[in-house]
Amino acid sequence: GAGPGAARRGAAPGGPRGIRTGPLPKAFLRRAYHCELEAQGGITPLTWEVTAGTPPTGIELAPDGTLSGTPTEVDSFRFIVTVTDSGKPVAQKKKEFILPAVAPLVVEWSRKPRVTGHRLEAAIRVSNQTGEDFDFTVIALAVNEYGRATAVGYQHFTLNKDTEEFEIPFAENLPRGAYDVHVDAVGEVASTNSIFRARLAPAEKLQVVQGP
Repeated sequence: GAGPGAARRGAAPGGPRGIRTGPLPKAFLRRAYHCELEAQGGITPLTWEVTAGTPPTGIELAPDGTLSGTPTEVDSFRFIVTVTDSGKPVAQKKKEFILPAVAPLVVEWSRKPRVTGHRLEAAIRVSNQTGEDFDFTVIALAVNEYGRATAVGYQHFTLNKDTEEFEIPFAENLPRGAYDVHVDAVGEVASTNSIFRARLAPAEKLQVVQGP
C-alpha cells in the first residue's frame, strides 16, 4: 500500500532538499576568497548559478558551487543562488545570500591635523573588521618641506577583533615649517602569518609659523 513509508521511499532520490550553507564568511578587500556551497540531496552532478543580484565585484560562483575570487570594492552584496540537479525532470532550489566585502583594517581621520601655535593635534579612528586580534602598530609622521620627519604619534597594542572606530589622539610640538602628516598602520596576525596595512595620506599642508 501507499503508506507513509512508501511515500518516503519514493521521495528519497528526489531533488535537492535545500542549500545547506549558512551565512557566508566575510570577504576582505583585495584578499583571495574561497567558499564552497553545499546542497542537501539531489541527483548529482549539481549545477550552481547566481540567478538574481550579484556577488561582490571580483568574486564569481563556479558551476560546481565554488564561490571564489578577490573582491575589489567594499559593500554588502545580496544575491540569489539556484542549484539544479541532474534528475529528469530537473529539480531546483534557491537561497538568498548576503556577502559583506569589508576592508580588514580601516584608518580614517576623526580629527584632521591642525596646528595651534606650534602644537600639532589630530586623532584617527581605527577598525579591525577581521575575526582575529591584531598585533597593531600605528605611526604618525610630520614631514617638513626638506623631508625631515618628526614622529608625532606612535602606538603599539593589541587591536581586538571586530573593533569599530577605536580613537587614537596624538599631539606634538613642532619647529616652524610646512608639514605633511602621514599615518601608517600595520595589523599582524601571527597565527595565520597575515599582515594588513592601511595609510592615511596628508589632507593638506600644515604651516607652523611660531617657533617653539
